[in-house]
Amino acid sequence: MYNSFDNPGLVKVLRFLQTHDTEYLSGQDLSDVLRISRVAVWKHIKKIQELGYTVESKQKLGYKLTSNSDTLFPWEITLGLKTKVIGQQAYYYDSIDSTQNQALKMADDPTNNGTIIIATKQTEGKGRSGRKWVSPKGGIWFSIILHPKFDISITTLFPIASALALAITLEKTFKISPELRWPNDLTIKGKKIAGMLVDVSLESNRIENLVLGVGINFNVDVKQIEKIFKGSSNFYGVASLSEQKNKVSPIQLVQTFLVEFEKIYNLLNTKQTKKIISEWTKRSSTIGKNVELDTSDGKIKGKAIKIDDDGALVVTNNNKNIRIIAGDIIHS
Repeated sequence: MYNSFDNPGLVKVLRFLQTHDTEYLSGQDLSDVLRISRVAVWKHIKKIQELGYTVESKQKLGYKLTSNSDTLFPWEITLGLKTKVIGQQAYYYDSIDSTQNQALKMADDPTNNGTIIIATKQTEGKGRSGRKWVSPKGGIWFSIILHPKFDISITTLFPIASALALAITLEKTFKISPELRWPNDLTIKGKKIAGMLVDVSLESNRIENLVLGVGINFNVDVKQIEKIFKGSSNFYGVASLSEQKNKVSPIQLVQTFLVEFEKIYNLLNTKQTKKIISEWTKRSSTIGKNVELDTSDGKIKGKAIKIDDDGALVVTNNNKNIRIIAGDIIHS
């Protein structure tokens, strides 16, 4: 596990190599400039190489960084991140049971507001309604801890707003137009590319904390995942961003999402929900479709006509409008 507070010496050496990557730097130069011993410089460079960065070493010349790592280390996420709160503190795990579980353990601490917990793979990834989320290496799996100011009534709109932030991110980075499937999925040509999970802790009718889980099929084996879920109810296929023409680094994708998400989050905190609903509706694959929903009140069929201010889906059937807060949806 790495976080954005530890390893200051390693990060100092790495940053210096990154900002001087056109030249070789001697161990003595690094030692003098960074005010650490040459032995410490050597140890940090060895560790940097182990983490997936390529550092060339030449006698009498020194060290030169020739390629960076695409791994979502905390220092890569926070470097140049243009947010005020979201993602400014980061934790990275090579493997974890669930980033959501870890975030929930940390969520009570107010100093963790905006903190992101990210993993290369999850062994017990969580989906909606207690379902399993397959989270192999190659995907982007993370959770964000939040202490929101918005009212409890907006919690049902929150996953919709979060999905919108990711859709805008994919539009800006991959130059694609993902569809938004109520309540919290993103699809490409009808196949799932990403999903959201929200856990809320309430106290005295007030939101104590909220944890957003995000799963993105960045570079996953689509066929392998489809084998696992084939025949499952409400399974509608899997897509991977690696299939897209534009190539984007995981770091760029996550940083862009954190910026777009903070904008959306600020709209929620200032009760500017109409813009979110409007932008979500423009990208929705649900609105205007005949749908069937499996809810706690049984199956409901009808035509999806809009989402309400709180994120509830409004379905019309026999000239009667029905509001649905939660449920599994099938598009006809």
